Amino acid sequence: MLQHFSYKPMFENTQLPGWTFSFFFKSVRYTGEYLPDGTIKWLGETPPEEENIKKMIHELMTFHVYD
Repeated sequence: MLQHFSYKPMFENTQLPGWTFSFFFKSVRYTGEYLPDGTIKWLGETPPEEENIKKMIHELMTFHVYD
């Protein structure tokens, strides 16, 4: 489970899509970019169980951003 998930727009002009996000997984902090096409670009270390984590991030972003 992801803990302390947070995100913010990459650009001040909120009409330009793209977000940066961060979260903790197994007590390790991970950061990345969520691009408009749903692509996730990791900034730093790639988390274990990457595919499962990507699914969780997609669900959270869909709920928070596209709702």
